[in-house]
Amino acid sequence: MENIYKELQKLGFSQYECKAYIGLLQNAPITGYEISKRTGVPRSMIYEVLGKLLDKGAIFTVPSEPIKYTPLPARELIDRMRKSFDQSFDYLEKHLTALKSEQEVDVIWRINSDERVIAEMVDIVERAADEVWLSVWEPQVPFIQEAIAKRINTGVTVSTVLFGAPEIRLGETYHHNYMSPDVARNRMGGQLTIVVRDGEEVLIANFAGNASAWAVRTVDPALVLVATEYIRHDIMIGEVTKELGADKVDALWRNNRGLSHVVTGRCPV
Repeated sequence: MENIYKELQKLGFSQYECKAYIGLLQNAPITGYEISKRTGVPRSMIYEVLGKLLDKGAIFTVPSEPIKYTPLPARELIDRMRKSFDQSFDYLEKHLTALKSEQEVDVIWRINSDERVIAEMVDIVERAADEVWLSVWEPQVPFIQEAIAKRINTGVTVSTVLFGAPEIRLGETYHHNYMSPDVARNRMGGQLTIVVRDGEEVLIANFAGNASAWAVRTVDPALVLVATEYIRHDIMIGEVTKELGADKVDALWRNNRGLSHVVTGRCPV
């Protein structure tokens, strides 16, 4: 029931309105006093709550003494709300976007929490029209795999650097296996993840494992360029490593103080 309350609250119902409406679905027609008694809505507030539900068209009064209340059937309520929201979105799409400033500002959006970061990653992928550049880690793959597959099916080019999951392909995939993923994870303090679309927009995120994920999302051309070049560079290094051999590349940086600092982020002793 709590999940139903949460979804109704997203659509503009207060917690007490949720309880009163659900109570009426289960028990109508009943009086305001009975609704309060059955649902836990305080008696001091029940008639205010019922008034708001009447204004929303979610319930009706039944002529009786005392007055009783009955709900609009759930399917009809959902249909009305869907139409109302569609009309609002259509209106805002037409009129709100017209207020957009003529001068574009390259805003950097900051995002927190694993769930929100994943949602933003999927959104960027779904908005791609020509190409996507990815640098992702195995734990993030299940959340974006379906969106990637759909874009590929529409002709979008996807180029991916993937840490782990050697059996998985996300478009043209290059597995980051020329050094231990732990080296990169330790240097960056987590799993640095990048999604670039169409050379226009980038999301740069970090999944820390023991802390909440964070990300920035922007259309700033400088950050888009840097992120894309970072992925291109990783792909090239990976392919060069295939040709030279992982052992030789590993020995190259481990035996060179300067390169060791570059790779690990730690000053050599």
